[in-house]
Amino acid sequence: MTAATSPVTDAQPRWHRLDPRTLLVHCGWLAAPLGSLALTALATGGRIGTGAWITLASIAAGFAVLTLIGSVRWARTDYRVTHDSFEVRSGVLTRRLRSVPLHRIRTVDLTASPLHRLLGVTVLRAGTAGSADGSGDLSLEALTAADAERLRTVLLTRADVRATDEDPLVARINWRWLRYAPLTFWVIGGVFAAAGGAYRVLDGAGIQPWRLSVVRGAFDEFGARALWVTIPLALLAVIALGTVGALALYVEGWWKFRLEWTDARTLRVHRGLLTTRSVTIERARLRGVVLREPLLLRAGGGATVRAVAGGLGNKEENRKRSVILPPAPRAEAMRTASGTLRAGLSDADLRGHPRAALRRRRMRGLLFATVPGALALATLGVLLTPVLLHCAWVFALVSVPVVLWLARDAYRNLGHGLDGRHLVARSGTFSRDTVVLRRDAVAAWTFSSTPFSRRAGLVTLTAAVAAGEDGYHLRDIPADDAPALAAAAAPGILEEFLAHGPAKSRADRRRSRSQTLVNPRVTHQP
Repeated sequence: MTAATSPVTDAQPRWHRLDPRTLLVHCGWLAAPLGSLALTALATGGRIGTGAWITLASIAAGFAVLTLIGSVRWARTDYRVTHDSFEVRSGVLTRRLRSVPLHRIRTVDLTASPLHRLLGVTVLRAGTAGSADGSGDLSLEALTAADAERLRTVLLTRADVRATDEDPLVARINWRWLRYAPLTFWVIGGVFAAAGGAYRVLDGAGIQPWRLSVVRGAFDEFGARALWVTIPLALLAVIALGTVGALALYVEGWWKFRLEWTDARTLRVHRGLLTTRSVTIERARLRGVVLREPLLLRAGGGATVRAVAGGLGNKEENRKRSVILPPAPRAEAMRTASGTLRAGLSDADLRGHPRAALRRRRMRGLLFATVPGALALATLGVLLTPVLLHCAWVFALVSVPVVLWLARDAYRNLGHGLDGRHLVARSGTFSRDTVVLRRDAVAAWTFSSTPFSRRAGLVTLTAAVAAGEDGYHLRDIPADDAPALAAAAAPGILEEFLAHGPAKSRADRRRSRSQTLVNPRVTHQP
């Protein structure tokens, strides 16, 4: 499709086909089996057995079939943009026409893998209102980069779009933030994940990794040395490899990162080195932000920011597409969150929680961590060896102060409050999350408690929002304050359910409701 036939310039809407290079994109699946055959040939010194030849013949047959199917699918897939809708026709035996009104389109994302970038094409994905699971989205693979950008402009154009009067640039990459890359789970977990992936590839190629000379030599060398030397060296090697991997992932994922308002209604995130991603979020679908601080990242003074927005797909897609700031200084994260919501945010004035919440965290830590671990070691010590009996009391001795410290940290992190048009809630220790939600986006409240929390006079308040996670929690707040807080945060949801006593007149109840909205500390008995 050339500029002359672009849907931007058509006087009469015409149907357009995908770029012919779509057929080459579908050949990308050949990389895995051919790579497996190459590894097999390398490991066996070029001696390929009968099974490998059968596999190669199967690949050739599969390539022919899939190429034919891809050619027919390309020939039978086209799209067009009319004055009020975006339409896609597809299907080989059963033709399917999907039409989405332009006013329902909320996000238009462009994604290009290394193969797409090599071929000069990209994937366009249009998200619609009410398609939180991705079922209502339209996807085109593949368009040229220029045509995809023009099509995105058409789909996002609205008659009432106004240019923003504020600085459109919210955040951009600063490579000094690289120091935060190693302060993530992937420093340790990424190494084992990569090792597991390599094992599966080799095993699929018929190679037993433990029989390789390099692997056998490494294990023999490890066993021949003193454990007090080899174990620290192995940990240092894992940390070093994990650090290099974390830095590489950070650079690949956040290369040329920009978070900006393209107009008064559209927030765009652009990032990526090998696989580029451009995600758009409509302001009307933006419900809030989450400032996330995992334990290691928080220790280094860093944080990340996620958007709470509708139209970002199912949970897995939402987890990838909602990140709007990589690990960065916490001050930068707060500035980005404020710029995203166009509001001055601060969590300094959050209201603390009662001491009963601290006692609950201490008891849960001891009951679910210290006691089971000590009992398991003690039981094994009785059944197997007395050495484990000593491990049991050592574990209890070490875990008790750790549990108490974590409980204290989790309690200090608890807080909630109302900040203008936003509800702010903070909790967590392994990952301290500060959730900032638009108060008018709260659709429902859930009050939940256990027998132990009821005895302590605490309740967990969950705000249901049509975006992001299933709900956002205000944990362990006083049960007497919960109804008033919910009514003040989102007026109009709870008032008719609050019991004010039979002696009060209708006018008294109206005055009581008004007082609840003005003073969130007024207590009502549910």
